[in-house]
Amino acid sequence: MRLFSFRDELDLPTAGVVDGERVISLVRLVEAGGLEAELAHLDLGGLLEADPGLESVREAADRARVAGERGRPIAGVRAAAAIPRPGKIVCIGLNYRDHVAEQHIETPTRPLLFSKFANAVIADGEPIVRPSGTRALDLEAELGVVIGRRTRRVGAAEAMACVAGYVVVNDVTARDWQGNRAALAAGERGDGQWLRAKGSDTFCPMSPALVTADEIADPHALSIRSWRIPGSGPTAGRAFPMQEGTTADLVFGIPALIEFVSSVITLEPGDVISTGTPAGVGVFREPPVFLEPGDRVRCEIPGIGRVENPVIDWSDRSDDVSVAGRA
Repeated sequence: MRLFSFRDELDLPTAGVVDGERVISLVRLVEAGGLEAELAHLDLGGLLEADPGLESVREAADRARVAGERGRPIAGVRAAAAIPRPGKIVCIGLNYRDHVAEQHIETPTRPLLFSKFANAVIADGEPIVRPSGTRALDLEAELGVVIGRRTRRVGAAEAMACVAGYVVVNDVTARDWQGNRAALAAGERGDGQWLRAKGSDTFCPMSPALVTADEIADPHALSIRSWRIPGSGPTAGRAFPMQEGTTADLVFGIPALIEFVSSVITLEPGDVISTGTPAGVGVFREPPVFLEPGDRVRCEIPGIGRVENPVIDWSDRSDDVSVAGRA
């Protein structure tokens, strides 16, 4: 089953079941498929909490299709992030062998964990905002694993039963804040840690589609790609390939990651594990390539979906509100 998150008439995130190029909303699944009414206005994260396994949604979608319900065209709705407000976003660093190799460093012996917060999540089409003080934004296309039930101290053998589905994530990174040498001017130093560099507002674009685990025969055999689309200059509008990898190259597979994370961090429905990025990111190119305001960046995993976002400068954002001087 493929689910799609979008914004309703009140601009609130909701979701529906994809049927071809159309989406049957939760509201229509109540009316045409007998879905419980209390589920109608939830976002996908809330739906995973209320309906573990999504069996009620699956059954309602089947009934709605039999009844002739077709939903609305996906092209006519405004996309939301698949999980608009994850309780936790646990990210994995240095988890592709080719990405480790392009840095000429040793392969980790255990998963390297860091986190992003819900403030970083944006939807397809929404702008990545380059904050004041950084000039070295980079992209990282990643497979996001969405947790479907409460998961604590689960062994690798049982871990895949905890997976609700998969999304596409872009782990946007300010490489100079991260402290990467190729992004620093002479005499500069980074933060020495990754929270600001990877957790700033808008630094986690997420696809609107969540594909349930049963639809993916082998999540360790997926291609993963990204592109930079310049917004100015002689190549403006041309999509330049950046990453071309496969999840077969993961250092630590999904069961091992869930086992490692859940041994110390209880995972809840709607939490996301972002599993790392393959080689080809901008900072390790010769010369380095960074995202500039006016550019667009696209991340894609065939069979799951894509997320594409423009890049803007923080001073171009119209919804910034200063509280300085208020009583």
